[in-house]
Amino acid sequence: MSNISIFIPHEGCPQNCSFCNQKIISGQTKRVTAQQVDSILKRALSDLSDRAERAQIAFFGGSFTAIDREYMTELLEAAAPYANRFDGIRVSTRPDAVDEEVLSLLKSYSVKAVELGAQSMNDEVLRKNNRGHTAEDVRNACRLIRKAGMELGVQMMTGLYGANALSDTYTAEELIKLSPDTVRIYPTVVLRATELDTLFRAGRFTPQTLDEAVELCVNLIEMFESAGVKIIRLGLHASTDIEKNYVAGAYHPAFKELCLSRIYFRRVMNEIGALPCGKYTVYVNPGCLSQAIGQHSDNVIRFRKMGYDIKFKPQNSLEKYEIRINRECF
Repeated sequence: MSNISIFIPHEGCPQNCSFCNQKIISGQTKRVTAQQVDSILKRALSDLSDRAERAQIAFFGGSFTAIDREYMTELLEAAAPYANRFDGIRVSTRPDAVDEEVLSLLKSYSVKAVELGAQSMNDEVLRKNNRGHTAEDVRNACRLIRKAGMELGVQMMTGLYGANALSDTYTAEELIKLSPDTVRIYPTVVLRATELDTLFRAGRFTPQTLDEAVELCVNLIEMFESAGVKIIRLGLHASTDIEKNYVAGAYHPAFKELCLSRIYFRRVMNEIGALPCGKYTVYVNPGCLSQAIGQHSDNVIRFRKMGYDIKFKPQNSLEKYEIRINRECF
């Protein structure tokens, strides 16, 4: 699934969350207009041609259902005529800005999916990060979206102020209980001009390292995928704005690839760890070969340091994450 993303940075947000600087994340500072929405979608239709039906119109960046109702309706009216040319419309919003009335309105404009910025299911973590809603608000909103027959997406963050690996794992467990269709997982990144920036510089907040975030997110990937929840985003979208305003935390432009590579490292390690050092060939699905090798051959190098000379090769009969190991005799 791809998105025709239309950003409405910080629109409708009643809070100033500790981590948030939407103008940096989205790279957009001005309020989008209905006319701009029309232009964006016309251009997307032209660019995508016969692939348009596989993309969704997506309003991201703010709390869509919490923005001024007249402005929200203007945006929906601009997008709705294109909805049947694309795969409908999706919006992201706050858990405490969802009720039956607004969901009915969204459906009347061909909104197909609603994503909730849950971030955490720990009330103390939510409070410390100025989220302004509770875990129960997330549960209630998910029930209403399900009742309305709409696709449910959830978003969570790891490594927030006051969080740890246990509370982040608990968040994933609680979100899985709500049976979402999709999830986005964002390790916390400290950006300039945010409250986390202030806390970090004052020595009151220690963000996750990149390696800590990868290790945790590998566990979360396995949890969500085992539950049949599709992971549609891992890590912030790479941009020069984020890189220019990055202060600290688990940011990497290819974070998802790091996580998938770590999964392969773990799986090979589980199989090869009890075997003697030497030369081995590890076969993987052809589409996963680069992930198995790792960025800059990271997995190959790590195994070599442990005494294992490994070559990764493709094999069509293998599924995602599946491996087959042969010891080479010379």
